Amino acid sequence: IAAVLGLMPGIASQAAAKPLKVFILAGQSNMQGHVNVSTFDSMAGDPKTAPILKEMRGPDGKPRVCRKVWISSIGCAGDDTNEQKGFLTAGFGASPEEIGPEFTFGIYMERALNEPILLIKTSWGGKDLHTAFRSPGAGPYVWSDFELARRKERGDNMEKEKADKIQATGVYYRLMLGHVRKVLGDIKRVVPGYDPEQGYELAGFVWFQGFNDLVSDWTYDKGDQPGGYDLYGQLLADLIRDVRKDLSAPKMPFVIGVMGIGGVKEGEKPGNQKYFRQAMAAPAALPEFKGNVVAVQTAPYWDDALEALQARMDACWPKVDARVAAEKNDSWENKMKVMAENFTPEEWKRLRAGASNGGYHYLGAAKIMAPIGKAFAEAVVNLQKTQRQQKH
Repeated sequence: IAAVLGLMPGIASQAAAKPLKVFILAGQSNMQGHVNVSTFDSMAGDPKTAPILKEMRGPDGKPRVCRKVWISSIGCAGDDTNEQKGFLTAGFGASPEEIGPEFTFGIYMERALNEPILLIKTSWGGKDLHTAFRSPGAGPYVWSDFELARRKERGDNMEKEKADKIQATGVYYRLMLGHVRKVLGDIKRVVPGYDPEQGYELAGFVWFQGFNDLVSDWTYDKGDQPGGYDLYGQLLADLIRDVRKDLSAPKMPFVIGVMGIGGVKEGEKPGNQKYFRQAMAAPAALPEFKGNVVAVQTAPYWDDALEALQARMDACWPKVDARVAAEKNDSWENKMKVMAENFTPEEWKRLRAGASNGGYHYLGAAKIMAPIGKAFAEAVVNLQKTQRQQKH
């Protein structure tokens, strides 16, 4: 019935008049995306990921092009402000051969809404929340006694360090907002058929960041202790408030992609990963964010078996390098031939097809990242549903 009604001019014009749904995706390198398209095939043999792979490919077997989803992305092409735009497909990751969570996020949002969608993605590798993404509500960077003592030991020029810190604070928060405003100020530049009279709706924000704060052991000097990353949770709550205020979207659904590098096991044992994940998820539990902020755990999508194969490969490099040096043939082809001898044919095929980057980038594995993007989309849809229910 819906398909038939959609062909009727009156219904079609009403559908076209709906505000354009806009989603903002922001973060650091894992939001950029370091998953090579060559790893797509690794999803085919698992009943959990095979259906996702089917959605990711068109009838020709190539990465799907979403004709109802447009994207504007900065921070992924080697320049902080260089923009990539067009229909959503593979290649909006850190390089033209890679994807991040935006690909399956857009695919599943398109399925859920069945209407035009605009994604605005701002992501830069190696950027922390305590400084680079620090939002105005968090105030200036606060130097801990621990960090001041370490810098004194090192002989740093503190006058210069503090001036540099002031200069760096909030730079990427402002770049993020600047690009969002630029796109929203001229949507037709990205979405050619957009009619300004239909307007737009800021329908969701996804935050996927964290690694540089996890390893910032001077800022979070008690990170290996319970509560050692509480500051991160406070800064993230400030960012949520500030983003909503600055974009005049007080209840915009907000999804926190909780860092899951190393999988569930890393979050179960006492240590930095456990306490950092707790801090990342903490804002979602605040009363003011009930029903409009949710934390999505990404650890369950980790691939322990693939990680074990990658770790074995890393451990084998010294003897592989020694062997190819002795053979006087250090070509990549020979290195891979020698490396393959340390694995069964099945293991080698799984490793080569499944991983394209390091563990800090979720192994560059589509089998991990694609379900994460889908989970982000489902989280936004659920928040929207909750908000509609709260209105009634």
